[in-house]
Amino acid sequence: MDRRILLAGAGALALIPRAAAARQLGPIGLQLYTVRELFQQDPVRTLEQVARIGYREVEFGGGGYDAMDHALLRRTMDRLRLRAPSVHIGYDALLNDFAKSVQMAKTLGADTVVLPYMTDEHRTLAGWTAALPNMNRFAAELRRAGLGFAYHNHDFEFTAKPEGVSLFERLLKETDPALVRIELDLYWAAFAGKDVPALIDRLGARLYAFHVKDMRANRDMAAVGAGQTDFARLFRLKGSAGVRHFYVENDRAPAPYLPDITTSFTTLRGLRF
Repeated sequence: MDRRILLAGAGALALIPRAAAARQLGPIGLQLYTVRELFQQDPVRTLEQVARIGYREVEFGGGGYDAMDHALLRRTMDRLRLRAPSVHIGYDALLNDFAKSVQMAKTLGADTVVLPYMTDEHRTLAGWTAALPNMNRFAAELRRAGLGFAYHNHDFEFTAKPEGVSLFERLLKETDPALVRIELDLYWAAFAGKDVPALIDRLGARLYAFHVKDMRANRDMAAVGAGQTDFARLFRLKGSAGVRHFYVENDRAPAPYLPDITTSFTTLRGLRF
């Protein structure tokens, strides 16, 4: 065949749009609250079991980790080649013992502090109005200390609407988007009745991480892959493009816990989107 025809054919093929190559998640993380009972009993062994499954990231939360030997936890993670990009630290700890919180996060190797939960007294109009400036202040002071800040949702931020405006809307409008990012819990947003794809695209660059947990038809939590959530669709969204941390979490994982987090890991490791 004439070489010129071959070259012309190759050029024409180059103009044909190709389907985007399916992507795979990078390092998959685990929110240690999922295995909090195991972690509280034996944190080193639990980290070893988590790493053996294949997890490469963990997020500290629950299990009494704040009172543990953080240097020991860090040495254990280094040995197992685990990273903890973020840690959950409560509002009162940030408010009353900020320096200790920063030191703990840095010792564990985190680059981001996540505010995980707000108790009932903060969910009123007065309580939320008082808390939001503190969130801005936490974020600014953390940045000066070399750390980021994010807020983790449950359902109440969407469903509590003092004076007709949800707590989540007020959070978005009254905190600095350059400083206060969002760790979006996909299950709780769906449980609250939100259009999760639309929410993800709206938040976009403000998203720090996802908490990945599945939902059954009866709205119960489930290991990833044991429910009905289309995670591939969610992760393909334009708003998800900047998310780098995908933390498996199941607040109600059944004992002995390891099979549940193994199912979630295996599902996410095989996911293409």
